Amino acid sequence: MAVALVSLTSGCASLQSSATEVGGVRKTDERSVRDGGTLTVALNSDPDKLDPTLAQTLVGRTVFAGMCEKLYDIDEDGAVVPQLATALPATSADGRTVTVRLRHDLKFSDGTRLDADAVVTSLLRHRDLPGSARGTELAPVRSVRATGPYTVRMELDHPYVPLTGVLADRAGMVMSPTALKKYGKNFTNHPSCVGPFRFVERVGGDRIVLKKDPNYYDADKVHLDGVVYKPIPDGNVRLANLRSGDLQVGDQMGPIDVQSALTEPKLQLFNSPSLGYQGIGLNVGNVNGLGKKPGKLDTPIARDVRVREAFELAIDRETLNKVVFQGMYEPACSPISPQSAIAPGVKPQDCPGRDVAKAKKLLKEAGVKTPVKIELKTSTTPEQGRVGQVLQAMVKEAGFDLSLRPTEYATMLSETDAGHYDVFTSGWSGRLDPDGNVSNFLKTAGAMNAYGLGDPEIDRLIDEGRAVADPARRTKIYNELTRRVQDAHTMIYLYRQKNYVVATKSVAGIRVYGDGLVRVKTAGYTR
Repeated sequence: MAVALVSLTSGCASLQSSATEVGGVRKTDERSVRDGGTLTVALNSDPDKLDPTLAQTLVGRTVFAGMCEKLYDIDEDGAVVPQLATALPATSADGRTVTVRLRHDLKFSDGTRLDADAVVTSLLRHRDLPGSARGTELAPVRSVRATGPYTVRMELDHPYVPLTGVLADRAGMVMSPTALKKYGKNFTNHPSCVGPFRFVERVGGDRIVLKKDPNYYDADKVHLDGVVYKPIPDGNVRLANLRSGDLQVGDQMGPIDVQSALTEPKLQLFNSPSLGYQGIGLNVGNVNGLGKKPGKLDTPIARDVRVREAFELAIDRETLNKVVFQGMYEPACSPISPQSAIAPGVKPQDCPGRDVAKAKKLLKEAGVKTPVKIELKTSTTPEQGRVGQVLQAMVKEAGFDLSLRPTEYATMLSETDAGHYDVFTSGWSGRLDPDGNVSNFLKTAGAMNAYGLGDPEIDRLIDEGRAVADPARRTKIYNELTRRVQDAHTMIYLYRQKNYVVATKSVAGIRVYGDGLVRVKTAGYTR
């Protein structure tokens, strides 16, 4: 395997150099466009529930970007800016009272007017609904009430620095109270928010259709008649459809497809650094599902941290990046992105190098029978299949028998949330505030802690990081938190993607920022 990897990486030299010729970061296309037409966007998987309270996927966030605006958003430079709100929140001197003022000209896609009561309804649903993926994010919010027709006041248990960033994501999406009352748990099939487009239909595994919303407050800036999102997991197929004109935008394009697209005169590339990470999650205590306290699992990786450390030491991040991603991603071993709000003060985290001898020694010390049999769940994309194959070959040399189980993405989420796995490929599109990359996943019984990790010291550091505003103190906290997480070897961070989006040159007005979302509000066909 070592010889094979050397030959593969040596053959990637030209691809690596061409990656630097992409032309730097390109996030927008400001050419003028005409009104009319439907844009078809290819996603790399089928989104999960179209319910902001329950949703977990990046592809779902891309669809929400077309139909569900938030109290706040991020701009091209990664700064938080008002969206449904009129200004950034006003926070009391003690940090425990936060006031949000809303625009007065907002209507949901079903015609219901958005007011403070509607915001209160959505925030409480995000916080309290059983199974909510937003629960951990909004846990510090003790109470929410309308103090005027367009003013919302939140009382917090303690100062909560990440709150504005939280409200710039799905926890800040406001849903029509009329639709929530009418459809209840079936809201996912009848979503109604404020956005440039309104939901029309969803055909599972085939398409999600949106149409221009005449109720939208900024409708004069919306040029398209509609947007269709189509899940196409195979990047080669996405690229072929872009070439033929059947698609106009390909989201989350892999490096191989990007390199091919660079030679196409009719295609254009958008790219931005990622706020997130990609890696593998190990099940150490998820026996009862998300939101439950960790239990005991009788598996080698759950019983002994030395087995998990050995598994990580068998992995070569640099080689993985070169073989699978043409050297166009960045090796990583921390949840905190270089683009994060506190990144300038965070120490660069040195990733452990591959050490097969030490890995074998740790397995011997742990007293486990080798080869250690482990199953890795991956999504069904060819790229993730290659990740699994490279990991399989690497860890075999250290004494692991890693079997691969490709699983449709939504099914994989359901199974891993329930704890039905050993190891799975786990990623996150990322948030500006480091808490958004940490608390949901690593806090005991966190809303998205599928690993069953429960560490009181990690919990303490998460709580402290949320409550401290001073950048120097936060930097110290997150440096220590990262070290503790690395020592647990439960979430093994492997690489950071770049957000690559390929589009036909017949469309303009697309925006791709650090959160990885394809924004289509101002998109249209060129004149």
